[in-house]
Amino acid sequence: MNSLLASELATDARPHPGINRHNGLAEEAYEAIFAQLMALKIAPGSRITVDNLARELNVSQTPIREALGRLEGEGLVVKTHLIGYSAAPQISRRRFDDLYDLRLQLEPEAASRAARSMDATRLSDLRQVAGVMSRRQGGDERQRYSAFARQDALFHDRVLEFAGNELTRQTLAHQHTHFHIFRLMFHSRVTEEALDEHEALLVAFAAGDGKAAKREMRHHIERSRDRLLPAFE
Repeated sequence: MNSLLASELATDARPHPGINRHNGLAEEAYEAIFAQLMALKIAPGSRITVDNLARELNVSQTPIREALGRLEGEGLVVKTHLIGYSAAPQISRRRFDDLYDLRLQLEPEAASRAARSMDATRLSDLRQVAGVMSRRQGGDERQRYSAFARQDALFHDRVLEFAGNELTRQTLAHQHTHFHIFRLMFHSRVTEEALDEHEALLVAFAAGDGKAAKREMRHHIERSRDRLLPAFE
C-alpha cells in the first residue's frame, strides 16, 4: 500500500459516493471536479475552495490539489497568487467565433488527409474513441456529458494525428478548444447530435473517402457551432 493511500484510509475509512477508495485518488478527484466544471455545477469564474472539495469528496487536500493542478494545465482552472483557485472564465463570443474559424480552416482538410491514410488499425482506434458504441448507456447525465467532452477531444485529436500534421494538432490542443466549448451549455442535444455526426465521419473514414470526410467534418463543426450559439443570447 502506498503512503498516500495509507494516509487517506487513516484519515477516514467511511465509504462515500463521491470517491472510491483505491490508488487513484487524484484521478478520481480529477474526474469528479472535471464533471462539475463541464456541467456548470462549478460556474465559470467562481472560486474553488480546496477545503470544500475535500469535504465534499471525502478525501484530503492532497489529491484535490493534484487534480486542480492538472485542470489548471488544461485551461479549466486558474490559480492566482495569494487568492487560490477559480474556474476559468467562460469564453467570449469573439473567442468562440475565432476558435470555430480556426477549426473550420484546419480540421476539414485534416479529415480528408486522415481518410486517405486510413487503415484497419486506425479505423478501429477512431471507433473506440468516437463515443458511438456507448451512446445509449444509462447513468448520471452529468458524468456522461463530461465523459463525452473528453471523448470528443480525443476523437478530433486522433483525426489530426492520422492527418500527419503535428503542428496543426499541437495548435488546436494548446487552445483546449473542446473543454471550453463544452462548458458553454449542458444539454443532451450537444452530445446526441454530435454522436450522429461522428457516425457519419466514421462511414467516410471506413470508405477511405477524403472528399466525404472533409464534407462531414465541416458539417460537424458548423453544426457544433450552431448548437452552442444560444449560450451567448
